[in-house]
Amino acid sequence: MRSRFRSLLVTGGAGFIGSCFIRYGLNKVFGVEKMVNLDVLTYAGNMHNLEPIQNDARHVFVQADICDQRTVAQLLKEHQIEAIVHFAAESHVDKSILGPREFLETNVGGTLALLDLVRLSPQIHFHHVSTDEVYGSLTHQESSFKETSLYKPNSPYAASKAAADHFVRAYANTYKLSTTISHCSNNYGPYQHPEKFIPRMIAGCLHKSFLPIYGEGINIRDWLFVEDHVKAIWTILEQGAAGESYAIGGGSEKTNIDVLHSIIDTFSVLKNEDPTQLKLLIKKVADRPGHDLRYSIDATKIKKNLGWMPMYDFESSLRETIRWYLEYPKRLEC
Repeated sequence: MRSRFRSLLVTGGAGFIGSCFIRYGLNKVFGVEKMVNLDVLTYAGNMHNLEPIQNDARHVFVQADICDQRTVAQLLKEHQIEAIVHFAAESHVDKSILGPREFLETNVGGTLALLDLVRLSPQIHFHHVSTDEVYGSLTHQESSFKETSLYKPNSPYAASKAAADHFVRAYANTYKLSTTISHCSNNYGPYQHPEKFIPRMIAGCLHKSFLPIYGEGINIRDWLFVEDHVKAIWTILEQGAAGESYAIGGGSEKTNIDVLHSIIDTFSVLKNEDPTQLKLLIKKVADRPGHDLRYSIDATKIKKNLGWMPMYDFESSLRETIRWYLEYPKRLEC
């Protein structure tokens, strides 16, 4: 794969998906001369995510807020940035329910601050990394989300991402900017923050603590290995059409309780433990307010138009993920 852009600004590049995007780009994408990594380093950012590329001179890390327009403007000029890939966001749904204002300020205000700078330098391409949660919830019978699905966000997090999406499209239309948007399903893989479902359950198995699951665990998510996600974004940057949105999914729909059972079974094999004892640790807790029943992505467009396909099946990549956390157990500590 070859990048159309030689110099990129990546926001949130010390986070789980952003750091994977940078590592993938520097190791597997030809033509990348510089990747400027802008991250304010909230609790979700971790410099350890960047250790594999710490000696790569093409990677420039800058600790700053995306709302700091003076700093961002200087970076755009100094490094002759050709594209911005915008990962930086508050993304934990439970936290958005407890404190939605921070999600408004970061996810909407931060995106708007970046767009205002691109408006002044319209030669810069802007890719916005969004989520399938902006489309709301599906019943078991409804068809999967696709790019033309109606927006029906049900959580403050989803609402903030939906608003950011609308600003990207509005700026592209009003100011003739070059933009693309991607909507992805649930990610998993090495380096993910331990607040997220899969690493949290791995930690519970390791420490023999309760494994909390909302309600009956029947909520369904479409799971995608993180490297498949970032490869899709690089594909969009290389081949995607300005003004288009692309839905990215793994085609691996599973209930939360089934995912937890897979984690327990795989963990037990790797650690040579009895899975029945771990399953006794499962504890059903009160459901999250407004908990969406089902997410499902129809990725036909990116597969047909751009030739992207997910390469990792759920079971083998879950095994790789658990093995990685067992090798680096400190990464399971919040």
